[in-house]
Amino acid sequence: MRRIYTLLISLLSLAALGGCIENDIPYPVVKLDILSIEADGLLSSPEIDAGRHSVTLHLEETTDIRAVKIDNVELTEGARSNVAFPGVFDMRTPLYVTLSLYQDFEWTVTARQSIERFFNVENQIGAAEIDTDSRIATAYVPMNADLDDVRITALKLAPEGISTYSPDPSAFTSFEDTVHQIDVSYFDITETWTLKVVRTDVEVEFTAVDAWARSIWLYAAGRSGAALGFRYREQGCDEWIEAGSVEIDGGRFSARITGLKPESRYEVVAFSDDSLSAVETVTTEAAPVLENGDMEQWAKIGKSYFPYIEGAPYWGTGNPGATTLGESFNLTTPLAEPRPGSSGTTSASLQSMYPNMAGIGKFAAGNLFLGRFAQTIGTNGIVHFGRPYQSHPTALRGYVRYNRGDINRVGSSPADRTLEKGDPDNGAIYIAVGDWTADEYGGDEESPVRIDTRDVNTFFSSTSPAVIGYGEWILTESVDDWVEFTIPLRYVSTSRRPTHLIIVCSASRWGDYFTGSTDSRMIVDDLELIYE
Repeated sequence: MRRIYTLLISLLSLAALGGCIENDIPYPVVKLDILSIEADGLLSSPEIDAGRHSVTLHLEETTDIRAVKIDNVELTEGARSNVAFPGVFDMRTPLYVTLSLYQDFEWTVTARQSIERFFNVENQIGAAEIDTDSRIATAYVPMNADLDDVRITALKLAPEGISTYSPDPSAFTSFEDTVHQIDVSYFDITETWTLKVVRTDVEVEFTAVDAWARSIWLYAAGRSGAALGFRYREQGCDEWIEAGSVEIDGGRFSARITGLKPESRYEVVAFSDDSLSAVETVTTEAAPVLENGDMEQWAKIGKSYFPYIEGAPYWGTGNPGATTLGESFNLTTPLAEPRPGSSGTTSASLQSMYPNMAGIGKFAAGNLFLGRFAQTIGTNGIVHFGRPYQSHPTALRGYVRYNRGDINRVGSSPADRTLEKGDPDNGAIYIAVGDWTADEYGGDEESPVRIDTRDVNTFFSSTSPAVIGYGEWILTESVDDWVEFTIPLRYVSTSRRPTHLIIVCSASRWGDYFTGSTDSRMIVDDLELIYE
């Protein structure tokens, strides 16, 4: 190896002296990324998608999208940007950024700004239609409504608190065979909107019905001021049951029916006073049991332990990577210490370690996840997260013990903090359902999310646009005795259907960065999905 290195130096020296030797040694390929970005007036953290080379900034509605101040941008070390940061940018169109080192990488920074808009009148049916392209707001009223005597009860067509309306909306009372135009001003922008009030023969109707395993989400439109609500029954039953806890917003109303049976057919109807919608029939989802959640099934294949019956993989661990350096480096192993009251005999022990050979190695977190270990590249691991799944759990429940160590191995730190030896390690348990695809996230059809420890941009993100529901528990202190935990999921949509489920348990939260404590150990048992 030393001879090859000496020869390379000699060739480069001759080229530098003007010799006739052509230097055709290829430049290395270094992937250049935007690692973090900070800007004024953001509603939430920026979404960075390394696979698509894109950043999405979610702006508060009062932020002037024409002059967004980007304060700081962190790039891959050595990268140069053709756009000077910090700066103020007009984000009505995407900002195109070229990152350069040995090659060029094109990135796109886009801003999204959602402005809540509404137009409410007395006795309105449902919510108004807001056409932002044509700037037309249309409210619907019953067929017997007097359009010469309309009272506007609420109007918002621009950012809250910084907008003015001319003329005053209260001046508009007659909408019989006419529309009204109103100027809406904010910043130095003036938009002219058209207000319309239209009769409709629809008194009440569903806008969405979303069936989960043990619940149904109902959304409907009816007459504002009327008695609004829902009734339901299992198909084949005669008696209707009225849904409780109806949320009403003008003519819009919604409710969640609970306590239902999985894979069963139900009929639902919405009412507005004495008017009824058409009856909708829906089937609740299945409520699948979490495979080997009781941690009773284990196999030893070669030097590694696996938390499943041989030939039927479901859970994954980092054992195949760690045990390349020796059988003693199994991070996750069966433990004959079930939680009290368990019907089983085994739990899962997740021990963080420093797998090494002759003192050379890398820190590895004790871990357990849905998916599979894909491969080892040098001292780096590649895993695929996720298993096929098409329901909506409401929580993950289980039992845990945890010993929290102080960090004694530091590889690197995440963008939001600097980790040092002596800092407290953390444990982490999280669950997510989403509609990830292998094409977008680099894995395979069974386990679509590819995590490459060489590339922080591949690390799992709860803010990914593919995430539909997410919940986590960060363990910041030791848990000496077995405790039961429940992690609820927060959903961004009740209608989007998941394709995969991800669950991750880690004795060292920052194990992907090769940072943590070899004293950290998590023991888990009897994990189950909750659907109520």
